Amino acid sequence: MAVTDTLGDMLTRIRNGQMANLPTVDCPSSAHRKSVLEVLVREGYIRGFSEAQKGTGQGELTIELKYSEGQPVIRKIERVSKPGRRVYAGIKKLPRMFNGLGISILSTPRGVLSDNEARAQNVGGEILCRVF
Repeated sequence: MAVTDTLGDMLTRIRNGQMANLPTVDCPSSAHRKSVLEVLVREGYIRGFSEAQKGTGQGELTIELKYSEGQPVIRKIERVSKPGRRVYAGIKKLPRMFNGLGISILSTPRGVLSDNEARAQNVGGEILCRVF
């Protein structure tokens, strides 16, 4: 069955993997997913990720989840902008997640950035997801 929201599928796999205390989760690879994972690595929410080719088909991403004292580092991860309803925010209207403790991940003209990086570069864009 075809997945219409590939980013939402990846976030759900991460959420389910952390509820099951798995060390890694796998998902199909895409450039958009890799750019979101790079932001999560830079902000310290996951250990890392790697890409592997499985046969002649699409590549597969292996995401290394991060835990602190047995608890997942990611407490909450939710999709904001969905295929049926896109959510955009300018730099002045960019919301703060839990008073700055969490991050929003944005797709901007300068690439996929966290909300802190977007404020530093003075760009707004589509709010992809929120992580706390």
